[in-house]
Amino acid sequence: MDQDLPGGARLIVGVDESPASRWALAWAIGAARLHRMALIAVHVSRAPMQAFPEALPVQHAMKAGEEARCNEVIAGVFDDVAGGLPADLTTAVVGRVGDPGYHLVDLAREGDLLVLGRGKRGMLSRLFLPSTSMYCARHAKTTVVIVRQPTPPDEPHLPGERTRRFWSRKHI
Repeated sequence: MDQDLPGGARLIVGVDESPASRWALAWAIGAARLHRMALIAVHVSRAPMQAFPEALPVQHAMKAGEEARCNEVIAGVFDDVAGGLPADLTTAVVGRVGDPGYHLVDLAREGDLLVLGRGKRGMLSRLFLPSTSMYCARHAKTTVVIVRQPTPPDEPHLPGERTRRFWSRKHI
């Protein structure tokens, strides 16, 4: 379900339903406009698939359905962030099924810019679900920009203030 991807310098942005991904997409749209780059939005579904999807006809139909859902997710996020696909940019939408880090690194080539969002995650999430942004930072052969989700206004972060872990003792 991939479109023909544009040539030249490209900006590839990983998109999902998380708030950090929305911030990354907004940053990517601005950077693509500033540097006149083609924008490629990628959503990778982690749906479980068999090792050999060609062996089972049902797997092929499930993969096609997941890739169509990926395109719907990307369209929804573009609607939330920019009111739809920006008309002044060359854009492409890519939906894949599998490991997000692998597919993002596979799409990015030298000269591209890979943009990912990084949100706050809990300990269990970090333990059972590896970080896509860290995988891409380690394995990509191109420049990787990780956009961090800003702190909400009700949780101010003061410079110099250090958060205390729950297991540490308070020293006087």
